[in-house]
Amino acid sequence: MRAALVAALGLTVALQAQPAVDPTAALLREIIRVDTSNPPGHEEQIANLLAAKLRPLGFDITIVPTPVAGKAHLIARLKGDGSRRPVLLAAHADVVGVERDKWTVNPFEGIIRDGHIYGRGAIDFKGGMAVFTRAVMQLAERRIPLSRDVILVVESDEEAATYNTTWLSQTHWAQMDCEFALNEGGWIIANDAGKVQYVSISTADKSSLPVIVEGRGTSTHSSMPRPDSAIFALAKALTRLADHEMPLQLTPSTRQFMAMLARTSAPPLSGYFHDLLGSDPAAAARADREISKDPLYHAMIRNTIAPVMLNGGFRSNVIPGSAQATINVRLIPGTDPRDVVREFEAVVADPMVSVRLANPAAAASRVNPSSENTDLYRALEKQARATFPGAEVTPYLFHAGTDAGPWRNRGVPVYGIYPYPITRDELTRMHGNDERVSVESLRLGTEMIYKTLVDVAAK
Repeated sequence: MRAALVAALGLTVALQAQPAVDPTAALLREIIRVDTSNPPGHEEQIANLLAAKLRPLGFDITIVPTPVAGKAHLIARLKGDGSRRPVLLAAHADVVGVERDKWTVNPFEGIIRDGHIYGRGAIDFKGGMAVFTRAVMQLAERRIPLSRDVILVVESDEEAATYNTTWLSQTHWAQMDCEFALNEGGWIIANDAGKVQYVSISTADKSSLPVIVEGRGTSTHSSMPRPDSAIFALAKALTRLADHEMPLQLTPSTRQFMAMLARTSAPPLSGYFHDLLGSDPAAAARADREISKDPLYHAMIRNTIAPVMLNGGFRSNVIPGSAQATINVRLIPGTDPRDVVREFEAVVADPMVSVRLANPAAAASRVNPSSENTDLYRALEKQARATFPGAEVTPYLFHAGTDAGPWRNRGVPVYGIYPYPITRDELTRMHGNDERVSVESLRLGTEMIYKTLVDVAAK
């Protein structure tokens, strides 16, 4: 019996010695364990998981099923007194798939290792979902009196599928309408020592434009090749596009961002950022070449070209009459898609190759960047500075697309942020292998977002 008592006492002491699991980290681990790789998504499981946590805290819950079984959206509303219009936080529940053999851990287990949570979606965007959810839960848990409703939307199909927020807004806009919104977007970038260099808050997104490049030739037996090979024509066209750099385009927010980097970066990089904004074309061109070695910066300052799919041939003994490549072009707002087609045609310069828009109705985005003169932007900027002393805070053109369109298209300001500090190494893992986010980053991000909501929504 004495041995049993000693063992029990030892177990109690050991349990007491273990640090408490951060609530946001614990929630993220739960969310990661629900595999929502899209396709097929299965986002309804996330909606049900979060609804069970939010409903007892007083949230009004709506789960919106889509025509696809197992795919649903969650709209959770914490009521204020209605004296001001709602603030909304949006996060997508679906994630991209994984190359399982290239991960060192199970991507759907939420393993904690070396102070980091590993798993698909840890950064994009289940980590953000966990931060946003814990921040709104704290408002309810601490009984903060609210002057406006706080709405949490957790949606499906952000990773390029049909039943996304555009679909949701067509039937449930009244439940999504708000004065302003938070979404994914800008970055909180830390150096390897963990010091945050800057917080970028995105006020606009680049858009995604699929362009079809097609080579044509004579279809015939592979034993009698002709000069007009569709596949060779396409290959030559892709080589020319690979060597082509689309021109530099600096939006006002990108200029602010680059000026911030000129102040905060070490030489020689600081000089390159300065020259990029200067009046000397030759110096700007040299700076562009150096800065563009970083894929993130390269994507911010121009429309980008990325081949994503190839289709050509159907038998090993037949030379096909056509071969296609799909090029994903990421457009800076205001770019006319037809200008992209004309630029591609000029670069390819081959009558055997045609260029067309995958969606002929595609048009230039005419949505203006979200204003920096709102209570939400000011609150987020204030709390970013308070949470990360010494860090610069700047508006930002997000280099990819998000699901913020339904709000921005209706004139609702949307501000994007991945609400946790990450290093450049961790950024490269997003959509890649061993995606991870630190537990401490989640804690800091939750504190920042909670205090932002208190600033903007409390009485």
